[in-house]
Amino acid sequence: MANLNPIQLTSGDTEYFKKIGRIRYEGPESDNPLAYRFYDENRVVGGKTMREHFKFAVAYWHTLCGTGGDPFGAPTKQYPWLQAKDPVRQAKDKMDAAFEFITKLGLPYYCFHDFDLVAEADSLAKSERRLQAVGEYAKEKMAASGVRLLWGTANLFGHPRYMNGAATNPDFAVVAHAGAQVKMALDLTIALGGENYVFWGGREGYQSLLNTDMKRELDHMARFLHMAKDYARKNGFSGAFFIEPKPMEPSKHQYDFDSATVTAFLREHGLMKDFKLNVEVNHATLALHSFQHELQVAANAGLLGSIDANRGDYQNGWDTDQFPNNVYELTEAWLVILEAGGLQGGGVNFDAKTRRNSTDLEDLFHAHIGGIDTFARALLAADAILSHSKYRSIRSERYASFDTGEGQLFENGKLKLGDLAKIAKRNGEPALSSGRQELMENIVNRYV
Repeated sequence: MANLNPIQLTSGDTEYFKKIGRIRYEGPESDNPLAYRFYDENRVVGGKTMREHFKFAVAYWHTLCGTGGDPFGAPTKQYPWLQAKDPVRQAKDKMDAAFEFITKLGLPYYCFHDFDLVAEADSLAKSERRLQAVGEYAKEKMAASGVRLLWGTANLFGHPRYMNGAATNPDFAVVAHAGAQVKMALDLTIALGGENYVFWGGREGYQSLLNTDMKRELDHMARFLHMAKDYARKNGFSGAFFIEPKPMEPSKHQYDFDSATVTAFLREHGLMKDFKLNVEVNHATLALHSFQHELQVAANAGLLGSIDANRGDYQNGWDTDQFPNNVYELTEAWLVILEAGGLQGGGVNFDAKTRRNSTDLEDLFHAHIGGIDTFARALLAADAILSHSKYRSIRSERYASFDTGEGQLFENGKLKLGDLAKIAKRNGEPALSSGRQELMENIVNRYV
């Protein structure tokens, strides 16, 4: 694989994923469960290789840190890289496992929250020293493997101090602490050559309006984002900043509810130039939208930056973060992405976790291989639909009345309301015009 080398183990190194070699493309007819059937990284689709389209990234938190615990039960996964008692030693073991896993999958990127990499200490100064130590180790791993950092972020939602938010907290001391944590995460992202930086406002919202000054909190969040952006730019960061919309859970009313809400916030507060959206499938459905709707809203605003790849459970009303396996859904998503010109700066990170009862290390491979192949199948189908079907022409024909004559005058702002009234009286009752929805669905089915 170009620009990516499997980690070479020395006699003293631990191999965590034993008996699993490099996952390779073997084609649709392969019966090998540890092979790609559709993801051929060098295959050119729509003018770019699959590798360039997706920029797949392993998400550190679920893959390396998620141990299967839930509100009703203890962890079920005893990962060998989490056994060391010393935090920095455990962090290095975890990073050894991470880069072995990433390079065996043959993926080009990873992404993290700050304290996914190493456990938070009991002071900011100690936490910073830990992050710096692990950052130096990450540089060695990245240089040896060719794996790059898609984006970094800070966990501003897990610690009890953030129970009322981070940037929107009513206590300035908490806001200041959040600022210090973001500065450390930005420093680390910049030091590691991170291509982007993400803000997920997990608790930026409120439970009750009775004790909340919502306007003040939103103004504080905007000021905080400007400060973070200005600091990063001053220190040489040239990538995009992403906001990740989510409607609820844990907060009842979250300020980053969906793509439209975040777009309006960025526009109102002068952040459109530097920020884009990181859209997640499960967050879209929790907002009672489809994934493709959220992508289209972001694309319409020129803010389609990156993707969190997962899916929800239609019977469960929370963020289950399952690995993607719905080819039809992702085909519709890639129709939006391809017509928008692709993702802007970001890629596809697997913000997904194996199920609680999937306890074998090999399950991590099966999960990622399945998700990667699902995306590859969707890309191939979407490109074929755009290239070989009447998908575009049928949709264009539906709006043909705006391409000439009075419809074009309306679209170009040349008519007034009185003009519309005169035209309507002259034309009489409009004829019904079919949306041909079933035909469009059949076209997608033909290529999936």
